[in-house]
Amino acid sequence: MDAAGPRLHNERAVMTAVARAPGQSAAEVARATGLGAQSVARILVELEQVGLVVRGEPIKGRRGQPAVPIFPNPDGAFILGCEVGWRHCHILIRNFTGTILGEHRWDYPYPDAEAVFAEIGAQARLLVGLVPADLRHRVLGMGLAMPSGIGRNIDLVGGSVEQAQPWRALDITAAAEAASGLPIFRYNDGNAACWAELAAHPPPRPANLAYFQVGTFTGAGLVAEGRLWEGPTGNSANLGSMVVTQPDGRQQFVHLLASIYAFEARLRTAGLEVPVGNPIDWDWTRLEPVTESWLQDAAHALAKAIVNAHAVMEFSVALVDGVMPRAVVARLVEKVQREVDAMPVLTADPPQVEMGRLGGAAAARGAALNPIWRRYFSLDPDDLQRISPINAPTG
Repeated sequence: MDAAGPRLHNERAVMTAVARAPGQSAAEVARATGLGAQSVARILVELEQVGLVVRGEPIKGRRGQPAVPIFPNPDGAFILGCEVGWRHCHILIRNFTGTILGEHRWDYPYPDAEAVFAEIGAQARLLVGLVPADLRHRVLGMGLAMPSGIGRNIDLVGGSVEQAQPWRALDITAAAEAASGLPIFRYNDGNAACWAELAAHPPPRPANLAYFQVGTFTGAGLVAEGRLWEGPTGNSANLGSMVVTQPDGRQQFVHLLASIYAFEARLRTAGLEVPVGNPIDWDWTRLEPVTESWLQDAAHALAKAIVNAHAVMEFSVALVDGVMPRAVVARLVEKVQREVDAMPVLTADPPQVEMGRLGGAAAARGAALNPIWRRYFSLDPDDLQRISPINAPTG
């Protein structure tokens, strides 16, 4: 699928139609795309030859010739997705239709550049090894999702000036390519997670939304008119850097209020031991009443960011998620909705607040989904509306 212009557009349209309703006949794909029957037949042959679609058994019993159903080929392509976070790394490999073939996550106190890329390389080789040898030429590469500013802010998670310097001097894409031996597609972590959540949202998907992920800091993203808004450097929209007013009147970044970093600071102030490892495994009941007070202040900060962002870019839905257990995230979302509803309205109704569907896995899944989508599927935002949820969690 390396053609240019109208031909590429038509190939994407056909591939999108097949993904939209697997099992359609060629005639049904032609009607869905508005393309001529002969053009669709030619494109389907080409897609079958490169392994992106497969044909099922003819369906008899209809008028005319038996209809042959067309399906996306799960083995048509493979892609790795990797999130390098402030306190953890998550890497996975998925097939063309979204099944996760394998994944691995590890935690660390702060991101040491040498250790992170050494482990990424080792895990990438293991994951590629899950693909049958005769299909490994279909591994497209690895999507890499990372926060911006690791070299500037590593001290916030316990790293030293010496440990920050390698990040500042590092060509991250080149380092990831050297470690994994794969082509690299690099994304901001908030954007990758936002796109994964949009794809996992059941149709009709909101054409405009804001996304917030409460992790070590606050990941975020914006979708405008069906398209991920990445800005000139790919790092927009950094909604966690919004300055909001705290209940005590002081100004603070959302990052330092609606985050695990902020929660850990409160635990230390209360004289409680800060758990280690993945926050989803923490005993959150033991951390009360600090949990409740943090959730309330985090909700206040997120609600202010939502209302302020809504004034600039109207959106109907604000997705809020986190790396905490789902019950804790649900408490946060309920509080955010209450805070949003309590804020003054001037010219437009506030957005509805919903809980995300992917939790802490969103960034790695989005890093894998983005290269697949951008390479093979329609870039028309309306087409995403009609495709069944992509990359939804399997458990």
